[in-house]
Amino acid sequence: MNVLVEGASILSHPDEKKTHTYEDWLTWDGSWELIDGKVFNMSPAPTSLHQYIVGELYFALRTFFQNRNCYVFMAPFDVFFSESGDFQSPDHIVQPDLSVVCSKDQISKRGCNGAPALIIEVLSPSTALKDFNEKFNLYQKFGVQEYWIVDPGNRTVHVYALQDGSYQVRHLFTEQEVVQSSVFKDLQVPMNKLFHME
Repeated sequence: MNVLVEGASILSHPDEKKTHTYEDWLTWDGSWELIDGKVFNMSPAPTSLHQYIVGELYFALRTFFQNRNCYVFMAPFDVFFSESGDFQSPDHIVQPDLSVVCSKDQISKRGCNGAPALIIEVLSPSTALKDFNEKFNLYQKFGVQEYWIVDPGNRTVHVYALQDGSYQVRHLFTEQEVVQSSVFKDLQVPMNKLFHME
């Protein structure tokens, strides 16, 4: 239901054909991402395998980072990017599946201001193009040091690490391998259990 405030209609859902701002985003029901003015609906709900993979990765990351002054968050958790550095009115809002934030100053009540050190996205059919395109470019532009794309369909993990401002370091790990972080040298995640619920 739209609400009238001083004669202006507040959207309950965005018009996905239009360009939107953070101020628009604040008025929407549900869970939405905003990248370059484009909106992306965060539903439908993820599959059980998707949630299992996120849970396994969260456990591995939480175990690794617990004594390293980094904080691990799982979705729904908003990450804000700003072209001007003004996080009162950010330009882009995303909800990565997993975010590792290594600066406590970035964490606010509403989420993370600026680039986490590591972001992981677990693909689903509805998000694959966005994760490989819009999010890849966004994370690269704003300096996310490492970006993992987990592909349950092909049972692979793509790891991208920044070098000279772009994701030049690229590794593809397959099902029988151990995922090796480029930025956090001791971070390793065996893949053999990642795609199998037992």
